[in-house]
This record gives sequence, structure tokens and C-alpha cells, in this order.
Amino acid sequence: MIDNSTFSTHKALFHTFGCKLNFAETSTVARVLAEHGIMRCQRGDVPDIVVINTCSVTELADKKCRQTIRSYARRYPNAAIVVTGCYAQLKSDEVANLPSVAIVAGNDRKGELANYIKQWLETHQPATIVTPHKDIRTFTPSCSRGDRTRYFLKVQDGCDYFCSYCTIPMARGRSRSGSIDQLVNQAAQAAAEGGKEIVITGVNIGDFGKGRNDDFFDLIRALDQVDGIERYRISSIEPNLLTDEMIEWVAQSRSFMPHFHIPLQSGSDTILELMRRHYRTDLFRHKVEAIRHTMPHAFIGVDLIVGARGENQELYNESRNFVESLDISRLHVFPYSERPGTRALNIDHIVDQHDKHLRSRQMINLSERKLDDFASRFVGSIRPVLIEHREKSGAMSGFTDNYLRVEIKADSSLANKVVPVRLTEWAGEVMKGELSL
Repeated sequence: MIDNSTFSTHKALFHTFGCKLNFAETSTVARVLAEHGIMRCQRGDVPDIVVINTCSVTELADKKCRQTIRSYARRYPNAAIVVTGCYAQLKSDEVANLPSVAIVAGNDRKGELANYIKQWLETHQPATIVTPHKDIRTFTPSCSRGDRTRYFLKVQDGCDYFCSYCTIPMARGRSRSGSIDQLVNQAAQAAAEGGKEIVITGVNIGDFGKGRNDDFFDLIRALDQVDGIERYRISSIEPNLLTDEMIEWVAQSRSFMPHFHIPLQSGSDTILELMRRHYRTDLFRHKVEAIRHTMPHAFIGVDLIVGARGENQELYNESRNFVESLDISRLHVFPYSERPGTRALNIDHIVDQHDKHLRSRQMINLSERKLDDFASRFVGSIRPVLIEHREKSGAMSGFTDNYLRVEIKADSSLANKVVPVRLTEWAGEVMKGELSL
């Protein structure tokens, strides 16, 4: 049992990098600390503790984490910096040597941060590295409210795929997941707190239930029955784990939105093989076409890596042409980054930084064209929008069912409600709209 008096005068600031799973876990950490008396900073507060939940998916991610730690150390020289997440898991010694770092805790130790912070406050020892487990097996549930109206429900963690470019299995451990009953209860609790939308998160959510007799399809059908939750969104799901039956079911479900995020990573079968991915382009095309057939209005986001080892100009052109041919809504483009300990380092042909930057820019331009084309289809239509609490410049914003951000005239009575909105103008990144009651 933690003595809350240790925390009675302390406040914490939280900074999160990376995936939706990290944001869900940061919210849980903040809630646990609050339960023990250490409160989240409000605007204008000076923190005693800065908790940074890190990402390590690329070398750039590592760099941004280091820069942010140093920035907080300069800005709040008297604060203790607590670093957790994938960067802390993979490079704990490096993190411990950064300025003002008091505690370094890997992914598997996030649930114990309150204990470690209490111990540090009592002793003020030099940087404490909480030794990360190299074989992470436990699953820690998390259902936490985001900064706006959405909740993030962690259903799965870890990955067994071991793609050649990826360190996630080293940072997150093997695939594991919660029980359906446990997750349904957490969704019901979110509904009781007024939650309207839940984003289903994990590292490889389609692998839910591996080693048991249930699976991800069983889970989403059970969640669909939870009263009070009006919307679910499936975060990133591998194309080989997104079944046609699941696509057809989402199209008819009560509360699952027409919104898919599917990692492609390359439009070249040669590169997919080098990456050790579990599908090829013909299967990916089939999934996109199956979604478009059942839900023509669905938003389809796609992850793409450019400049991977082995991607010569011919294979890059092949990838770009394949992506161009897909009826998708948006790309999330990532330049390939060398990661220590990965099999990709054994692949011949390294793409130089100039070509990598050029290819990234070309794919981002392609993404912008596809988003403009997709969004423009809905100008003049009326779609349901979940209005967020945040007001900005006399406007409130929210997302349509098919994940277009919409701004309407501010009306605080609409916060956290799903309302019909006429979409009047696409302005590049946001749709202008007006209430249609």
C-alpha cells in the first residue's frame, strides 16, 4: 500500500509519443497516480514530476524523445523526469544518462510507476533504472479517456510476427491479450462515465485471443452489445487478420464505424518478402476492394514505409504504382529507419537519405491527393459527427462516422453528442459544416 502523503504536494506533467496504445497507457498511469494523490498539472502549473511515455519505432522517434527530455530538463530544472515506454525498454542505459532523468521504467513496469516515484521522492537517488523484463508475458488492461471524447481500450499487447525491420517484439514482448468479459466490463464502465466512442488499441489487435478458443471477431461482436457506447473504431489491423466475414459484419454492426487502418508497408511483393510480412499485394488489394464493396463511404488509412533496405528504384516504382491504384483515403508515410538488432540490417542495397526523402515527399503528395478526392465525395452530404469538448476560434470540431474531421459553430450544449452535420466545404485537412437538425 502506498502512503499517499508522500504525494500530497506533488503534481505531474505527462508527455506521450507514438501509438494510440501508448496514449491509452499514459492515461492509465495518470489515473493511478491521481488515485495515490499525485495530480495532473493544470495550465500554468509547474510540475514536480514529468512522465514521458516514449516511442522507438524509428531512429527519428528516439531522437525526438531525447530532445523532449532535454527540453523538459531545461524548462523545469527542479522536476524529476520519469521515462517509460519503448525507448526506455530498449535503451535504458542511454536514457538514464540524459539530464534530470530520475526513473527509467520499461513497458512492463508502467503499472508500478507510483511505487517507483514514491521510492524516488523518499530517497532522491541518482537515476534509477527499473530493469526491464526481456521476456514480457503479463497483460495489463487499460481503458482510459483521451484528451477529447474518445476512450482507448487496450485489448492486446506484444507481437509474434518479427518483421525484419521492427523492434516492437523486443520492446513489447510476445502477443497476449485480455479476456472478453474483462474488456466488455471496461467498455461498460466507459459508457457509465459518459463515454460515447472507444478506439480499440493494441500492438497486433487481430491476434487477440491467440492460444485460446476466442478471437478478435468474438471480441468485437461482444463489444457491439455494450449499451451506451455509440461508436467503436478499430485501430491498425493486419490485412491477413482482417477477414472478409469481419468486414461484412462491420458494415451491418450497430456501433462499429466504417473506418479501417491497415498497414501495407510496401506495394512491392519483393520488398514485402524481405520485410517478412504475412501477406502479399494481391491479398491487400482484395481487402481494400472488399471494404469498398460493402462500405463505399469507409475511410481506409494505410501505413507505408519508403526507402527500406533492398528498395531499388524499380521496386519503389512498383510500390508507388500499386498504392496509386488503390481506392484508399490516406497514407501514413514512414521513411525506413535502421534499428539495431533487426534482420533488415543483413539486406543488401541501402537507400541514401536524399532518395528516401524524395520518395517520402512523393508518397505524401499522393496521400494528399487521395484524401482530397475521398473527402470531396461527401461535400453536400449529411453525416453523423461526434462533437468534441474542445472549442477553438469560435468553433467546435469532431469526426464523422467515416473519420473526416469537421468544424461547426461552437455550441457547448453539443459537446460529447452525435449530431447530424451538413458538410459544406473541404478545406484541405478539415471539413466545414453546419448543424442539420
